[in-house]
Amino acid sequence: MSSPKTAQRLNRILAMLPWVIAHPGATVDEVTERFGYSQKELLSDLDLVFVCGLPGYGPGELMEAYVEGDEVVVDMADYFARPLRLNPAEALGLLAAGMALASTDQAPPALERAVEKLATAVLPEAADTLAVELAAEPEVLDQLRTAASDRQVSHITYVSLARNEQTERDVEPWAVFSSLGNWYLSAYCRLKQEERVFRVDRVRDVAILDETFDPPDELPTPEVRFTPSEDDVYATLALGQRARWVAEYYPVETVEDDGERLVVRFAASDPLVVARLLLRLGDAAELLEGGAVRAATDDLRRRILGRY
Repeated sequence: MSSPKTAQRLNRILAMLPWVIAHPGATVDEVTERFGYSQKELLSDLDLVFVCGLPGYGPGELMEAYVEGDEVVVDMADYFARPLRLNPAEALGLLAAGMALASTDQAPPALERAVEKLATAVLPEAADTLAVELAAEPEVLDQLRTAASDRQVSHITYVSLARNEQTERDVEPWAVFSSLGNWYLSAYCRLKQEERVFRVDRVRDVAILDETFDPPDELPTPEVRFTPSEDDVYATLALGQRARWVAEYYPVETVEDDGERLVVRFAASDPLVVARLLLRLGDAAELLEGGAVRAATDDLRRRILGRY
């Protein structure tokens, strides 16, 4: 699964390109202010777009994206300027996904209106002919929704998938949301003393306590993400040019970047996560620090060789 940083970057690029195409002569300052860019981020995104295009990927299919003087230029990308045209299967899939979300309490009014318009255009009788059924909600979901709505501290029993350990902890529920077919709870965990995102189907028991809390003035966006903690395994990796994508895909901390070698601090709940990544990267990456990861990598390498 892509990191939040990657998803945010993709969304920003997809919003930026049509606007720049529709506003020829847009300046660097206009684009950075409108889309919350730094100039370095804008140049990096334009460099990425520059090597993208339609299948075939010849000179006539690749986009041009660059800064000329103070002007942001995007050319050979007319398919971003035209409204999206869906084929029947794509339209029906989009309608079903929208109806699924609309059946939960996560759908904003704008989405509900969009689903109605799409249904009218694609399948006027959708309400009678198309049924979207979601998996049964976890038993504790309503309790967590109530706790989040009433700002009540809750005591939960939670099973960690990585360690298969069961822990009990008090949390301050912020939001209950769904993503990729699962339900999640975004909360402040008093045991870890920081934000945590819990999968609701791993919550074995909930007890709503007779205590309320004041949430932060600005709550984090409810989304699935990995939050490093002191219980995780840490390793320092040196990434070559062919492995720099790791910093875009995983939530890492950049330690050093000289343009040739990128040094990052990697956190994971299991050393095998990093070990598998290192074997996949081969000589494009080097483990600089991390005893647990080194041991896991050596063991994994021995087990693989043992099969031959």
